[in-house]
Amino acid sequence: MLGDAPLCAVIPVTDLGQAKTYYRDTLGLELVQETAEEAVFRCGGGEFSMYRTPYGGQAGHTLASWKVADLDAEMTELRGRGVVFEEYDLPGLKTLDGVAENDGMRAAWFKDLDGNVLCVNERRAK
Repeated sequence: MLGDAPLCAVIPVTDLGQAKTYYRDTLGLELVQETAEEAVFRCGGGEFSMYRTPYGGQAGHTLASWKVADLDAEMTELRGRGVVFEEYDLPGLKTLDGVAENDGMRAAWFKDLDGNVLCVNERRAK
């Protein structure tokens, strides 16, 4: 059943052309397929797609997260490409210089051009 099927995240965007450029050039992802309404990117052995809709950027939660080996190095690279990391001070989630740490996990969130919330995270051995 679904346990053997690859999962593909789908990200809504309002301007597909600008989103493709951002994800390809700023985030460094490989664009592998595109139509007038959809773009598919490959990363980490998997794929995700984005599609054009007037509802892009309306979700207030994380839509996609990349598991990375070195969060600090990824953040440095992304900051060099213009990515700004979010700061949070919520019950159960507080960031310092964009990074939240909790129970062996370190994570940082940023938004794409539409305001979609994206994450990079690193799991550390306990």
